[in-house]
Amino acid sequence: MVRAAVLLLGLAALCRAQVAPPTLNISLDDEPEVRWEPLLKVFDVEYLKKAGAEVIDSTVPKWVHHAVKPIVKSLERFVPQPYAGEIRGMASHFGGSLSDVIILNFAYEISAFCTSIVAQDTNGHVYHGRNLDYPHPVLRNLTINVVFLKKGKVAYRGTTFAGYVGLWTGQSPHKFTVSGDQRGNEKWWNWWKNLVSAFLYRRSPVSWLVRETLEEAEDFEDAVMRLSKIPIITGVYYIVGGVRAGEGAVITRDRQGPADIWPLDPLHGGWFRVETNFDHWLPPPAQDHRRDVANKALNATGQGHINMETLYQVLSQYPVCNGITVYTTTMSSAEPDKYNTLVRPQGCPYTD
Repeated sequence: MVRAAVLLLGLAALCRAQVAPPTLNISLDDEPEVRWEPLLKVFDVEYLKKAGAEVIDSTVPKWVHHAVKPIVKSLERFVPQPYAGEIRGMASHFGGSLSDVIILNFAYEISAFCTSIVAQDTNGHVYHGRNLDYPHPVLRNLTINVVFLKKGKVAYRGTTFAGYVGLWTGQSPHKFTVSGDQRGNEKWWNWWKNLVSAFLYRRSPVSWLVRETLEEAEDFEDAVMRLSKIPIITGVYYIVGGVRAGEGAVITRDRQGPADIWPLDPLHGGWFRVETNFDHWLPPPAQDHRRDVANKALNATGQGHINMETLYQVLSQYPVCNGITVYTTTMSSAEPDKYNTLVRPQGCPYTD
């Protein structure tokens, strides 16, 4: 039955330009080791193991994987809660190696090429959208929306991948939205440095800080403060949207703190901010036109016409959406029920 559901999901993806991913309810009141059991109702275990191995093999060189696996095992005791319990639970559910599940989670931390946009309309409503780009086609079949519940109520929600405990995209209802984009000056060979930094120096993976902030921050300002100052394992861009006029910012992060905070400035024409994978004050690489195309599309749309639908249209333009785009999310914390993620089964290939 589960295998059939997975196959039907794949067929639907092939027949449509985009498809909504499955939604899982995860209770934060449950023990970490059992929280992710709902995955087993949606995905075939053998498929998840095969897909996870594919992500690791295509991200972490085999010699690195084999070399660090025994070291990762010795570092397991440094993984903080609740992630230690959640990762152990996933390894138990999937019948896999705990070291491999840890490596899989860190593999996702090093290759998130993305576009994020926060924008404010003329009535002061704030909208937030993002494309998440990964060079792993299999992730389109692993994308899930997750609703995290406390005492039966929605604490926060986000979009992630089966087997991954972090969030690159999320929303705290009536408080703020957040997305993360990889900072372009980080290289894959920092992978091992990042792993050691996370465990031995108690620095947070960038996606774990997103999740912690969604759970703990009181409002937009608190979220910006946490995302700016808490030490993390690698550079990143955090894009944050609030619920009131002017509440939007791009935070450019170094490991220890903020390199720059770029807020919305609608009174002086800055009604939107576009962040890809390069510092906004520097020109992007000559071959990367995502920022320019997004800026032009937003200006053509106009502040008076920006909304969830037109923001999705901007995010659908090539190369803002491109061949490795996995999913597109649009959200507005003031209207949390309108949180929407669509998987791009074929990406957005260039067409004349």
